[in-house]
Amino acid sequence: MYQEHFAPCPDIYLLNHSVGRMPLGTEANLREHFLDPWEHGDPEPWPRWLEAITRFQTALGGILNSAAENFCPQTNISSALGKVIGSLPSRPGRNVILYCEHDFPSVGFVLQQAVRLGYRIRMIPAQEDAQQLATWESALAPDVHCVLLTHAHFNSGKLIPVADITRLTRAREIFSVVDIAQSAGVVPIDLRAWQADVVLGSCVKWLCGGPGAGFLWLQPDTATDLKPMDVGWFSHSAPFEFDINRFEYAEGSARFWGGTPSILPYVVASHSLELVGRIGVETVRQHNMALTGKIVSRVDPACLRAPADPALRGGTLVLALPDQDTVVARLREAGVRFDVRPLGLRLSPHIYNTPEQIDTVLACLSGGDR
Repeated sequence: MYQEHFAPCPDIYLLNHSVGRMPLGTEANLREHFLDPWEHGDPEPWPRWLEAITRFQTALGGILNSAAENFCPQTNISSALGKVIGSLPSRPGRNVILYCEHDFPSVGFVLQQAVRLGYRIRMIPAQEDAQQLATWESALAPDVHCVLLTHAHFNSGKLIPVADITRLTRAREIFSVVDIAQSAGVVPIDLRAWQADVVLGSCVKWLCGGPGAGFLWLQPDTATDLKPMDVGWFSHSAPFEFDINRFEYAEGSARFWGGTPSILPYVVASHSLELVGRIGVETVRQHNMALTGKIVSRVDPACLRAPADPALRGGTLVLALPDQDTVVARLREAGVRFDVRPLGLRLSPHIYNTPEQIDTVLACLSGGDR
């Protein structure tokens, strides 16, 4: 039913944890909202380009349940995280930044640089279960200033209980940053309910919006406490004042915007966000669980590296198979698009994948006829 809304793929595309498929109409949308204003803007294109940014923020707000102005465009999650860490106020007795060994390496690289700002970093080791609230209760010690929470782990597909953890962080006055790169668009998210301080995301994966359209969501009550060093005229409360001797932070999330913004990635992403909004993330979620459930029901449970319980995983199945090289060869011969990471094969069906495609995958896993 929904395949007709996305660019066709001759293969079985299960790489949605990496890059989502392009929606149809993306090229026409780019022409209308980016190229035409540039070519025919009167007197120049910026008013219409900035309308495209508002469209991007509004579409995000509809999907993630928040006001549009709480979202600030960012190039990517790593860059946004660096801005956040550099903006944190000093808190005597608290200088630890906590994260998990299962977080995406790029964010770990960013946090490691925080040592240069006087922070200590502390990592929850891989052998501890990040899905258990008790793990976080123990780790959120009195010396923790900030914690990074990855909603869905890239290497295992595991979901962590963000809402339960942020209740702890608020009670303990610990600043919380949540990474939703691997969950936005496939797992329903209510930012109002989470009440995290900052949420970072990307549109390149399940939101099918291409690279370069990241975002930073800022809790309104948190905004005045954060003073980023990476600023520019779009971070200013009065960007057209043009007084080089006076800078005043913009209200809310806009203080993290910086200098002259990129436009093109957000025009592209807005089109996909609106499509995902019309389909509904809950619809995507149910479809994904149905397709991944077919695989879970047919493989040896010992091969699962993602939880069997769909409530405990994001959109990605991770399988460690004893005859992995043989299975990989069969999948590639059958035209299945997937990847392999240290924990196993990653398979991520989206709304445009079909039960028949999963039947082909199952035949490859079992060695049977397709």
